[in-house]
Amino acid sequence: QVQLVESGGGLVQAGDSLRLSCAASGRTFSNYAMGWFRQAPGKELDFVTAISWSGGSTYYADSVKGRFTISRDNAKNSVYLQMNSLKPEDTAVYYCAAGRIFTTSSRGYNYWGQGTQVTVSS
Repeated sequence: QVQLVESGGGLVQAGDSLRLSCAASGRTFSNYAMGWFRQAPGKELDFVTAISWSGGSTYYADSVKGRFTISRDNAKNSVYLQMNSLKPEDTAVYYCAAGRIFTTSSRGYNYWGQGTQVTVSS
């Protein structure tokens, strides 16, 4: 089992930045690819970004490319999402996820955090 706890969400204005953190506990963190997904009210769960086990490879959704950066610190069992130039359409609950497969599909992730709310006002 892997337990994931997100933090860092909040209410910001368009153009601002936020940094989300996800702390993992349980099994060996470096054995897992990590992803961030988000779900806006009334919408499906969307892929945001993912990072490979060592951090050497990343994927980004087109909607966040150039604005968001994922990183991980295996020594601290943590993954981060730096979000810059936030837009109102980035408003969603953001979920951290861990899985054995490095993928953009939510089906590849076995463990999920409880989510953290990000609200961007215009």
